[in-house]
Amino acid sequence: QVQLVESGGGLVQAGGSLKLSCVASGSTLSRNPMAWFRQAPGKEREFVAAIASSGGNIRYEDSVKGRFTISRDNAKSTGYLQMNSLKPEDTAVYYCASRQGSVPSSRAPQYDYWGQGTQVTVSS
Repeated sequence: QVQLVESGGGLVQAGGSLKLSCVASGSTLSRNPMAWFRQAPGKEREFVAAIASSGGNIRYEDSVKGRFTISRDNAKSTGYLQMNSLKPEDTAVYYCASRQGSVPSSRAPQYDYWGQGTQVTVSS
């Protein structure tokens, strides 16, 4: 059983940066694709970014391209989401997720393991 724990969220002004971390325990993250999703109040959970176990096959949601960078350190069983040039519309609870298999996906139902989420608030 994989357990995921996110950290790094907080309150930041527009234009600022945050780096989220996702630590896996209970099993190694190194064989699994992982992704970041977010959910704003009153909205559905949406895809942000995904990365294959190798560190390749990276995907981004269009609104975060050029601002967010997903990465991973398999030796530390940790994934990251570097968020730059943050906007108020990036405000949400951010979740990391992992799935069986080899291909990262942008679809939340295809992920087997989820963290508890970390709040990111961007003030204008």
